[in-house]
Amino acid sequence: MFECFLGWHFGSMREISLTEQDGGIRMASSMNIAGNQNEESAISGVEVRNIDDSIGKGLFATRDFKAGDVIFEERPLVCCQFLWNAAYGYLACDFCMRPLETAEENARRLTGNAALTLPHPECCETKKAQVVECPTCDASYCGEPCRDAAWRQYHKTLCTRSFTRDESHPLVNLQETWKKMHYPPETACIMLVARMLATVRQAEDKEGAMNLFMQFCHRTVNEEEEIAHKMLGVQFYEQLEVLRKLMSDALYTPDVHQWLTPEGFRSLIALVGTNGQGVGTSAISVWVRNCTNLDLPAEEHEKLDQVINQLYDDLEKEAGCFLNNEGSALYPLQSSCNHSCTPNAMPGFPCDNFDLVMSATQDIAAGEQICVSYLDECALERSRHSRNKILRGNYLFNCQCARCRSEADQPDVTSEEEMDDEEEEEDEGQEC
Repeated sequence: MFECFLGWHFGSMREISLTEQDGGIRMASSMNIAGNQNEESAISGVEVRNIDDSIGKGLFATRDFKAGDVIFEERPLVCCQFLWNAAYGYLACDFCMRPLETAEENARRLTGNAALTLPHPECCETKKAQVVECPTCDASYCGEPCRDAAWRQYHKTLCTRSFTRDESHPLVNLQETWKKMHYPPETACIMLVARMLATVRQAEDKEGAMNLFMQFCHRTVNEEEEIAHKMLGVQFYEQLEVLRKLMSDALYTPDVHQWLTPEGFRSLIALVGTNGQGVGTSAISVWVRNCTNLDLPAEEHEKLDQVINQLYDDLEKEAGCFLNNEGSALYPLQSSCNHSCTPNAMPGFPCDNFDLVMSATQDIAAGEQICVSYLDECALERSRHSRNKILRGNYLFNCQCARCRSEADQPDVTSEEEMDDEEEEEDEGQEC
């Protein structure tokens, strides 16, 4: 299955921002990053530097940060909700992924209790009155600004022009084929690739738009270490070719020809798999956070805490860990962060939309590299061998962080439990 965590990249980068002009999308150079070996750009306390030819770029602090400090915030170049997530009724803005349900509606759906009532409805931030739809299809947005931004960037190309599902539409065919190949839990979405192509097609500066996405790592192999991306193995060739042809049927124009060749499409899939950042939003989480900050007498706070604890117990029984609106997005600055098995920073989404906030998890001194973990918490607890197996397959490198170097004397074998887990992963990996 495709894995989609944070990215690790090679070579130089030039960030290009999307700006709106004349109802379309224009590309504007916002900064030069490692354009040549003598060029560096400071960005509000951080800068991107070339490290070496093997590692490529990395993000470095230009001032001290304390644990808990916000290092930077950024919006993605493109974002998309997972297809299965949407199919199961997780309602999010089709542009920014802000929840479209109230906290109470969200809780009722996830617990299966239609009579559930949540106290303090004022703590819910969902503005139902502002929700709008595309005038020609069923795409929903948290407000007119998101609807208009989506139309200008990519939705004009991707709109199906139908409020009812047309099974013969090329984009519907593409999405259904992807869902059959990639069962939940999802870690990537083929529509993220579609939105990239549509962004290029709608851009005034199409070459600039193409470069916008090519700044991300899109190599399918690491030739220096002879590592190939696991989702591009020969067992997936047939499935990838099916997806490529469906994508071409839906979105081909000469402007995106190079991305719809077999090799070009493989590079796009590698780009999304290597750089995609998971995004999660939840009306319930926002309601809980705001309830926790209420100025209430201690006894009332205790009662409210009991309500919240019971709610999460009920949610776990019915929905398990699938509580959020989930999707994937591409962030230029975040993607410059390299991996460490002892990270000093972590991304989050406190605005409850696709706005990413990178926060320090420990003190960071000026000049120190800002590193995140490409692995989830469970994977980080595993052996050096197991961690590197995941990193090689998804990100094309062997980790040389301080923790991995300190564990270099560990044998290159996993425990029996980890070996069983890896056998299960390999079985699941037979799906694209």
